[in-house]
Amino acid sequence: MGLAGKAVLMWIAMLAAMFANGTLRVLLLQPRLGEEAARQWASLTGVVVIAILSRVFVRLCPEASPRQLLGVGAGWLALTLTFEFLFGHFVSGTSWTDLLADYDLTRGRLWVLVLLTTLLAPWAWGRSRGRRSV
Repeated sequence: MGLAGKAVLMWIAMLAAMFANGTLRVLLLQPRLGEEAARQWASLTGVVVIAILSRVFVRLCPEASPRQLLGVGAGWLALTLTFEFLFGHFVSGTSWTDLLADYDLTRGRLWVLVLLTTLLAPWAWGRSRGRRSV
């Protein structure tokens, strides 16, 4: 299986992991911490989950250059945003305004950190293993 196929499979694993993270947020954290704090904790744990799975992916793809891994991160980001907005709006019925509210750092929303990790973690792990191009 090529790099693209492995990347799609890993994104599906990330999707499942983030669904689990969201479920834990709603069922365990929200009742104890309230919605805002629960969202912040879930975003931070999401960053950790994405970073770990990105590391696993990079280890499974030793032939991938940092440039290719940046492309993988960009692909993951595009898939994530597409899924988030299409699923969130058309399946879950969330308004566009509420979906966009998750990007407001001034309101303590940390979802942007998850997205930045999704984009940059594969590249960062790739650079850390010794290859230095891009």
